[in-house]
Amino acid sequence: MRSYPYFIGPNPKTTLNHPVYPQVSTQAFLSPFSCVIGDVTIRRNVFVAPFVSIRADEGTPFYIGENTNLQDGVILHGLANEFVEAGGRRYSIYVGQGVSCTHGSLIHGPCLIEDGVFIGFQSIVIRARVGKGSYIGANAVITGGVTLRPCSFVPPGASIDTQRKADSLASVPIDEAEFAKQVQRVNTEFPAAYILMFGKKQCSCGLMA
Repeated sequence: MRSYPYFIGPNPKTTLNHPVYPQVSTQAFLSPFSCVIGDVTIRRNVFVAPFVSIRADEGTPFYIGENTNLQDGVILHGLANEFVEAGGRRYSIYVGQGVSCTHGSLIHGPCLIEDGVFIGFQSIVIRARVGKGSYIGANAVITGGVTLRPCSFVPPGASIDTQRKADSLASVPIDEAEFAKQVQRVNTEFPAAYILMFGKKQCSCGLMA
């Protein structure tokens, strides 16, 4: 078994939160130089690339669904005591199944990302709800408490900070939808492949099948 450097552990005790260990599927893969802190649930076949920071030390809890990929440099953090609801529970950040958070993107809670969403390079999602199958272009910003309906297309560089802007978005073009599917297909293969290459490092978190 090879060892490699990542950090996974409870959040520090503060006036905001008591320490809680992450719950990570044994079938998820955490890359070298990634960091997972606090009340974070990571489901099976999630790929966490190098230099990803998942930090539930203020806003909490976080949830990351099956077959999601968090690519290099992605950051997840949240504001204290602000929540979204999913499945009858409250979360600081909820990321559904089959989501692609591409290189350098930032998700800041309170935030809900539904299944099959594509979040483009260096884009920012904060205080927002993003409907199933939506596509957020590179360097876009989604904020202001907006809700994007399913299959919304946010053009690269756009700033969606009012509900009026969110409601005016077109549907995802076919070529962008196909690109998102291809990214998802590739990244779905990574957890098992990297586990085979690196071996499975044991950690002090709660492990799930």
